Amino acid sequence: MKYLLVRENDEGEDELWGRCANVEGLFVDPVPPPREVLTFRGCTPAGPLREAVSRPGETTALLGNGYVEVSDDTQMDWWELLDAVVLAHHPSRSDPSLVDVVVGAGVNGAGCGGFTRSGPARFELFLGNNISAGQCLRVDGLLAPRQAPAEIPMELIGCEPTERLLSALRRPHKWERDWAELWALDRTGQVMAHPAVGLGIDGARPSVLGGTLIDITLTDGGDDRPSPAARAVWESWYQGVPTVPNQWAPYSSQGRSAWLGLALHARRPRHADRSGGVHHLDGRFVTDVPGLHCAMSEALAGPGGYFGWGMDAFRDCLCGGFGLTAPFTLIWHDADVARRAPADAVSASASASEGLLSYVEEIVRVLEGAGVTVILA
Repeated sequence: MKYLLVRENDEGEDELWGRCANVEGLFVDPVPPPREVLTFRGCTPAGPLREAVSRPGETTALLGNGYVEVSDDTQMDWWELLDAVVLAHHPSRSDPSLVDVVVGAGVNGAGCGGFTRSGPARFELFLGNNISAGQCLRVDGLLAPRQAPAEIPMELIGCEPTERLLSALRRPHKWERDWAELWALDRTGQVMAHPAVGLGIDGARPSVLGGTLIDITLTDGGDDRPSPAARAVWESWYQGVPTVPNQWAPYSSQGRSAWLGLALHARRPRHADRSGGVHHLDGRFVTDVPGLHCAMSEALAGPGGYFGWGMDAFRDCLCGGFGLTAPFTLIWHDADVARRAPADAVSASASASEGLLSYVEEIVRVLEGAGVTVILA
């Protein structure tokens, strides 16, 4: 059995609901939201948005993914923007020193808790790795109601149900709004990941695997599922936590992100942090941001190790509790590969003459600020 269906009971303890041989519909890409046109009124652009609207002779620009944070004195919410593109921009009619920016994007409001504007609100755009792109007076079209995304079902194949799951099968409507976790096991029985899945049950039948097993259809497999690009990564980790360097290198950016997620879950038991020593980062395959963090984690925590999956998490790891703290020396081999590849601007810096730091420059700055000696080889 490769999967366990587990739910927290009323006492806060994990309770086994069933064992399953396989799952169909675990690896899926979410249905993208429809494209919309939003108008950001009265903007004070910053960072990547300021750069986008300041290019001479250009009115359009790619912004990528981000989100809009809306807040007032009593509440805060946010709307995710997918593949945002600047369609037009011009001085604001109300104040020529401000800018109106027309943006096309997929808008995901699934995380919103029902923001109700009862007074002056603050609108702030964030792009990339939580980089502020400026504030504006309002965003036309943002607070409009939207339909919930379509549910994508999941099939639990070859299940051995416990009495709790059998009871749920007899009364499926009772569990329509409840959730459980699907624990994915490696071949040694260790839990690799535990995405949340809905307990809405659409049907059950004798299993295609035969015997006394059953197959169960869940109406909603949840938003926590990995993408199809992660399937090969999970199959690799099914053999156990990797022990050979650079096994992550052949994967795409999505696959490398999945690798970091499994490394986080498989993080070794905490021991007292050590410091000192020389650590070597193999930079030959650092061609994107996830690859940078895969290589950094491997350099500082060993193959299959974890030392942050993004900038904020990396900073947290440097603060201790992840096996290694400064001072130590990091020799970054083939650093030119990273300089050419994940060069996205991530933060403003008064010390940088150009005003923006690339992702690699920011990583080096964070390391040196924490007391790490960095040698770019």
